[in-house]
Amino acid sequence: MMLIGIEIGGTKLQVAIGDEKGDIYHLERGAVQKNWQSKEILDWITETTKKCVQKVEQEGKKVQGIGIGFGGPVNSIEGKVFVSHQIAGWQGFPLKKWFEDTFAVPTILVNDANSAGWAEFICGKGKGTRNFFYMNIGSGIGGALIIDGKLHDGQGLGAGEVGHTYIPDWTQAVPGAYNKLENICSGWSIERRLQKADYIPKDSLLWQRANGDSHQFTCVLLGKCAEEGDTFACVELDRIAQSVGIAIANVITLFHPERIALGGGVSLMGDVLLNRIRAVVDQCVFTPFRKQYEIAPCELGEQVVLVGALLLAGQKTN
Repeated sequence: MMLIGIEIGGTKLQVAIGDEKGDIYHLERGAVQKNWQSKEILDWITETTKKCVQKVEQEGKKVQGIGIGFGGPVNSIEGKVFVSHQIAGWQGFPLKKWFEDTFAVPTILVNDANSAGWAEFICGKGKGTRNFFYMNIGSGIGGALIIDGKLHDGQGLGAGEVGHTYIPDWTQAVPGAYNKLENICSGWSIERRLQKADYIPKDSLLWQRANGDSHQFTCVLLGKCAEEGDTFACVELDRIAQSVGIAIANVITLFHPERIALGGGVSLMGDVLLNRIRAVVDQCVFTPFRKQYEIAPCELGEQVVLVGALLLAGQKTN
């Protein structure tokens, strides 16, 4: 079965030709340009999809389904985008209908975290589990719940939105302040904070490693400096891990999955962050559940949303 998988993110765009097993045969990548809104992204995705459909047809085959993983909340039943928190112009857009009208191919629209979570469950870190939680810490923070082997999508508007749960806000001086996890611990939030004037002390290794250029303060650099024992970097990661760990401990306490897989750019810091998160979760989780779960990095990398989109498109077509 020949399928098209599409990822529409806040920074990353991908279109792939693949099959119902999630195997990818051809991949096209793009990037959201500065000042792009929904129209420019839709134009790029549509033209790239047309090229992929033509490629399939040139081989004497036919595209039988399209799966889209969208970077924001969607109504998967109606096939509409609810909103994008990064890109203007998507609100209420009937993306499923657009693709079905344009390509005359059955299309499924899901949130990108749900797509990625399903991919990890079927092909990656979730294999062998019945209850599984996927968490993406990238430009935003998303989550996906697999309950008894099925993707849980709530009432069709999504579920597992851990990035939009609230935690104590240690970035504010106001006692008792709280904020969304995504607003404090997403990649964009972390880097905006690092690049604020006077946020990082001048004796921190970050200044030396960035050659004095605050625009080079990234999550990757923060992790590397923490590995070198820089005091500021270690304290900052402790705070991030505390927030993420509280959120994950709440997920485990409410849902108790066998495994939690972490993906996204921030998680690529590796054990310097993951071990801190594991320690916080162990401290905060419901006591009988302690040591009865695993927190691990994802396996599928940059193509995870595409793999999930192909898998889900294959299910719909069947």
